[in-house]
Amino acid sequence: MKSLKLTYDGDQHATASKEPHHNVVAIDCPITAKGDEFSPGNLLGISVAGCMLLSMGAVAQRDHLDLSDTVVEIELTETSKPYPHVDSINLVFSVPRDFAFTDRLKMQRAAEHCPIKHSFGQDTVVTAIFDYGVAKAA
Repeated sequence: MKSLKLTYDGDQHATASKEPHHNVVAIDCPITAKGDEFSPGNLLGISVAGCMLLSMGAVAQRDHLDLSDTVVEIELTETSKPYPHVDSINLVFSVPRDFAFTDRLKMQRAAEHCPIKHSFGQDTVVTAIFDYGVAKAA
């Protein structure tokens, strides 16, 4: 059985772990701690971007398309009205290879149907831009 655990370590730091493989992620508060680790907001953005990218990857794998080295840039914006929350998550998918229009469409539809993306309420907007044929920086 796999289990997720979150342990408060003190001084606004926590450690998330996944057993049985002992995978660990360090978390801290970007306001009251140093902000050296992932914040809960960072993990929120990574979660939706990861879900969308892996959904695209499933289509790519099935259709023998190479999606490797794709990078997703994640930007979160927050608001305090009517209560503090993430109000938008903006994602830019930089895909190093170009694909036929139909292949692009299949992968983007898969990304749009990611279950994490659909777990947000109406107060949080997730937008995605897909750039294909983006050359890797040297």
